Amino acid sequence: MRKHRRLILLLAIFLSLGGVGYKVAHTLWMQKLREIRNNPLTALDYLPEAALKIKDFHRAKIEDGRKVWEIFGDEANYLKEQKEAIIKKPRFYYYGKNGETAETTGEVARIFLNENELEKLQLQGAIQVTYQGYVLKSEEAIYFPGKQRITLPTQTTIISNGIELYGSSMEVELEDKKFRLVRDVKTKLEPDKMEKNELKNNWNRTVGG
Repeated sequence: MRKHRRLILLLAIFLSLGGVGYKVAHTLWMQKLREIRNNPLTALDYLPEAALKIKDFHRAKIEDGRKVWEIFGDEANYLKEQKEAIIKKPRFYYYGKNGETAETTGEVARIFLNENELEKLQLQGAIQVTYQGYVLKSEEAIYFPGKQRITLPTQTTIISNGIELYGSSMEVELEDKKFRLVRDVKTKLEPDKMEKNELKNNWNRTVGG
């Protein structure tokens, strides 16, 4: 009888400990899920070492119910110690408060993290930025979320409606919608394209009116 009582007592203790362990594990898991929902980049920290290569990469930031930015890539490698993700064939989208979108593409992107927050996004190789009817081309672009700015530190070309501008570097203020070319600025005009665009705009206004 004593042996049976001891066995029953031990089973009861193990079951109670198992229940407590389950509740603790469940609470910790729910906490991790909340962290990931608030900031999807934290998901990278929970990846095992063997799963640091990610196919069809996609991350986004939601703030006050509004999507601020998102990035897609064919493949990503996450360097946990350096807090850095390297993305192949990136496509980065910035969404302004008034509904405008800036799209940036390139060959390779590097995401730099600070406490799981995006500190800097650096794109390299055949960069093209499309924004507000303008196309910007360069070999490097850096997005600074804190300043809402895209910097193109190498020679940059702006193309729009038959006008091409060149500069040694460039800055784009996303919130203020301002472009600033720096040093050695040159202009190239293509009257034929400008005339075609003007005729097209006039036609659209006439039809629309």
